[in-house]
Amino acid sequence: MPGAGTATGIMTNEPTRLLDLTRLISRAGQPLTGVDRVEFAYLDRLTQASGGLFGLVRTSLGYVLLDRAGCIAVRERIVTGNWGPPDRLAHLRRKMDPMRARAEADLRRVCIARCLPLRLTAMLRRHLPNELRYLNLGHTNLTTRVIRALRSLSGAKIAVFIHDLIPLDHPDYQRADMLARFAGFFERACRSADLIICNSEQTRQDVLRHATAHGIEPECVVAHLGVSIPDVAEPPQGPWTGKPYFVTVGTIEPRKNHGLLLDLWPDIPEAHLLICGNRGWQNDAVFQRLDAQPDRVHELPGLSDGQIAALLQGSAGLLFPSFVEGYGLPPVEAAALGVPVLCNDLPIYHEVLGDIPIYATATDRYLWRTTINRMAEDHRAGHRSAMQPYHPPTWDAHFKIVLTLI
Repeated sequence: MPGAGTATGIMTNEPTRLLDLTRLISRAGQPLTGVDRVEFAYLDRLTQASGGLFGLVRTSLGYVLLDRAGCIAVRERIVTGNWGPPDRLAHLRRKMDPMRARAEADLRRVCIARCLPLRLTAMLRRHLPNELRYLNLGHTNLTTRVIRALRSLSGAKIAVFIHDLIPLDHPDYQRADMLARFAGFFERACRSADLIICNSEQTRQDVLRHATAHGIEPECVVAHLGVSIPDVAEPPQGPWTGKPYFVTVGTIEPRKNHGLLLDLWPDIPEAHLLICGNRGWQNDAVFQRLDAQPDRVHELPGLSDGQIAALLQGSAGLLFPSFVEGYGLPPVEAAALGVPVLCNDLPIYHEVLGDIPIYATATDRYLWRTTINRMAEDHRAGHRSAMQPYHPPTWDAHFKIVLTLI
């Protein structure tokens, strides 16, 4: 029996959309990364929009199909973290992360259909209308099987969000198995998608550069990511409280260049450095330095968006020396809060932030050191480094571009 979303799609002029939620479910219980936030923003918007809505998730035991009510239930669980208990099937995957097991069990409780991989085409054809719009936002689950199943629906359209081309252009910053996986995903996206969604003009140019090398000219659209200012929560307290401190936000991985800040910090008198992010991969040298607990450097993993926003508001500034970014939300979010930003001189920030940040190339240690010290002194004097008012991109503007095309 078709889900509630089917009837809604028939009654309105809006198309029925199928939102792939595989990435969000795979990361249940973990803090949302930049890509996760984009997938959640689409879930949040589409559960409130008119038109039919379904969700597709590839789980450890096959595929699950959600209707609008199921998508709303998933959204609420992501917000609250209140996933239900694991079910009997969850015990078949004993090594699975416990939170993911609970999330997959909840999916089975609220779904309208589920199937083994070989039955995906049959499941979609039974429950979904033709003229469907499929949205893949998380660089995952865009498999040949999924594409073939979608193409069995007459008039179905496929839109894929490509956040960056870092695995192809900078494989040294990725896990060893990522290059082949991403290369396959990218080629399937360019060959099968009716629309490639890019978060910036820089990403669009990178997509076209790699696609044309394969003899492909995909249809692309640029839609900057919106910035949602979270409700400010009570900030964590520590030795930095009441003293000048700086914040850096992001997974502790080689690309984010935490090593530069650790090198500089002995020369930043009195100020503290708060590293807000979980430990990532291939960064043992930095982990060892952090394990040694350097003076005035503090790891703060697992904070909520509201806690990070509160820390930013009380800080002397955001430091973001990342070597490469597809978009990089933290500087944009900090600027939206009126917080001074010191970041690497990357094209994406000139595109999105213009003259708002203080730019310093990641190799210019003297400029980083002197600028941080000046920002700390401004903070001690009771005022921040001057910055222009900033009006960040909005999700309304983003969706106005994208949802009129797909």
